[in-house]
Amino acid sequence: MAAFSSCLVSSFSKQLTITNSSNSTSYLSLPHPKASLKSLSFSNFLSETPFSSGSLALKAVERQTRRSVVCEAAPVKKADSAAKRARQAEKRRVYNKAKKSEMKTRMKTVFEALDGLRKKTDAQSEEIVEVEKLIAAAYSAIDKAVKAGSLHRNTGANRKSRLARRKKAVEVHHGWYTPSAAVVA
Repeated sequence: MAAFSSCLVSSFSKQLTITNSSNSTSYLSLPHPKASLKSLSFSNFLSETPFSSGSLALKAVERQTRRSVVCEAAPVKKADSAAKRARQAEKRRVYNKAKKSEMKTRMKTVFEALDGLRKKTDAQSEEIVEVEKLIAAAYSAIDKAVKAGSLHRNTGANRKSRLARRKKAVEVHHGWYTPSAAVVA
């Protein structure tokens, strides 16, 4: 309390009465009681009572300490329907991933075969038959992925078109296919 009152005495000039719970009273001086109390950080813990004489009495207010109870929440068990949905979703994810992986692998083998055929300088037109078998397998994998719902039908059509365009580009490169004038225009 002594440190508190010495701090206030040095900066205020009007009289202030401070009463604490031990019934001891000390007097301080303040210029403007309300203005100075708003700037004090400890003013939240004081209650003010104005007197008719113009002085201000401050009482130390004891705040009740809040007691908080810390509870650890146990993980909530999923409902049976949610657990079943999670199991079904995991099954579908694995199934869809397998379908997409097979499709990508087949497409990759077709592209590699077509690139190898394009780089060959002495390639024969009969060599494209082997590539067409690979393309048929890739088409089948794409169609299965679309049928299973792993792939959208438009995406499947785009993939099949990509394979056909790449094959046609190789055929045009070697001169095995010449596009008609109507297609070029």
